[in-house]
Amino acid sequence: MAWLDWTVLLLTLLTIAVYGSWKTRKNKNLEGYLKGNNSEGWMTIGLSIMATQASAITFLSTPGQAYESGMGFIQFYFGLPLAMILISIFFLPIYYRLKVFTAYQYLEQRFDVKVRAFTAFLFLMGRGLAAGITIYAPAIILSTLLKWDLTLTCLLIGGLVILYTVSGGSRAVSLTQKWQMAIIMGGMFCAFYYVLQSFPETVSMSEGIDIAGQLGKMEIIDTEFDLSKKYTLFTGLTGGLFLFLSYFGTDQSQVQRYLGGKTLKESRLGLMFNGIMKIPMQFFILFIGVMLFVSFQFNRPPIVFNETTADITEQQYESLSEIEEQYNSVFALKRGKLIELSKESSSDFSSVERLQTQQDSLRGVYKEKLMIYDPGYEEKDSDYIFLTFVLNFLPPGLIGLLLAVIFSAAMSSTAGELNALASTSTIDFYKKFWSKKEDEKKDLRVSKLLTVGWGLLAIMIALTAGLFENLIQLVNILGSLFYGTILGVFLVAFFFKKIKGQAVLIGGITAQLAVLSLHFLTVYFPDKFQLGYLWYNAIGSGLVIAIAWIIQQTLRDKEPSVIDSDEILD
Repeated sequence: MAWLDWTVLLLTLLTIAVYGSWKTRKNKNLEGYLKGNNSEGWMTIGLSIMATQASAITFLSTPGQAYESGMGFIQFYFGLPLAMILISIFFLPIYYRLKVFTAYQYLEQRFDVKVRAFTAFLFLMGRGLAAGITIYAPAIILSTLLKWDLTLTCLLIGGLVILYTVSGGSRAVSLTQKWQMAIIMGGMFCAFYYVLQSFPETVSMSEGIDIAGQLGKMEIIDTEFDLSKKYTLFTGLTGGLFLFLSYFGTDQSQVQRYLGGKTLKESRLGLMFNGIMKIPMQFFILFIGVMLFVSFQFNRPPIVFNETTADITEQQYESLSEIEEQYNSVFALKRGKLIELSKESSSDFSSVERLQTQQDSLRGVYKEKLMIYDPGYEEKDSDYIFLTFVLNFLPPGLIGLLLAVIFSAAMSSTAGELNALASTSTIDFYKKFWSKKEDEKKDLRVSKLLTVGWGLLAIMIALTAGLFENLIQLVNILGSLFYGTILGVFLVAFFFKKIKGQAVLIGGITAQLAVLSLHFLTVYFPDKFQLGYLWYNAIGSGLVIAIAWIIQQTLRDKEPSVIDSDEILD
């Protein structure tokens, strides 16, 4: 990297951290630290919600996902707008009228303290693991491609996040996320421009779209009903809906973003802004990946994007070189065919498709040999594709900006998670079970210490994590393992007023064990059992409701709930 890139990168990161700390330096109480004194407008809320969800994994993995599999991943988000509407109608009024710090406080008033603690614990488990992954994901890729030390990279990201999150709390997170989103989207538009500039002069963007379509990368909608498929229209509208209802409606890292709104209206507008803008944003990022695929039809891509390997013998190197020479020959032939077709405006891509298949096959053989020669080599390298282009095709200065984008995304997402983890630990456990006395200064100090503790734990998880297929899928899988159960508990609370605490607790524990069992079968017995992870959310929610209802009928529990959902909504 050039000195200009280092300057842009470091100045951007330090400015964000210092700005967030300085603007929120006057927080004196727990409400100001955890809820920002309810001072946020709808635009800040909307951007903060998007930034918390859009981690560095989004900007590293999503283009690589599109490069390999096309635009179909966009179907994952089709349930989002409907989820935002339902949360605005049913969830938000309850949270605002009760003036809660966390979503789980409501569950104690509706059921009992055991249900509150169980649900909050599930959140801490899922989000605590995810916080480590959001640090590790960019760190492992940056350290591999830039030859940086992995430990130092994790410490840099985690340390900066802890600095301004501990200093300014929820308001610091929201304020910095607003500027981070501006940097992120500006950087992605620059990257998109240079992707198009890398096309040959004879190939326009519309012709690039045609090439991508002919090679199967522009298939956006899959109407097939197949439970084993991860991304179809049906799974997006059903499994995706349940995932987003749980994530945005019950996950404290998101709930905390809109609980700080000035009014109920501002929070609703912030949620709807996210519901409207998220799909176009993800479409654009996926489209960058597809155009990157087209660019690498004319600019030879490396045979593997993650080239880091252990020492190999000269004989092994020669064996790999032979495969790479064949790969280069196939690529050159395919490139020539594509240029001919673009000049002739021909739509016969059959020969190009055959050559692409041959090229992909040679990549697979090369990777298999690498895994034999270097057992630690990670076969899945799609997370490295976008950054490889950035490092090789962008001019000095813009490389630093795109790296700042990745770091900013990691920081914004992790900051939201640490803030939420500290809030839940403070309100739902510390103040509930250990310190019931009102001592604002002590509570604020404990909350800051818990933020540091969760930050250090996230860094430890990052340092011990391992790459798992595509990183964006890993984060969504982690969420899906817990979100269904959490959502099921909240749905019972909102809509099944006759079901009491004991029944929903049994239902929640049983449903969680069932979801974990399904995931175990999917991972370890894929030949006999396959289930797309988005279905975990619907299955978990449905099981909680069904089991709780059956248990309640059996117990005939007459214990009155402390608060009734209908009373809250009246």
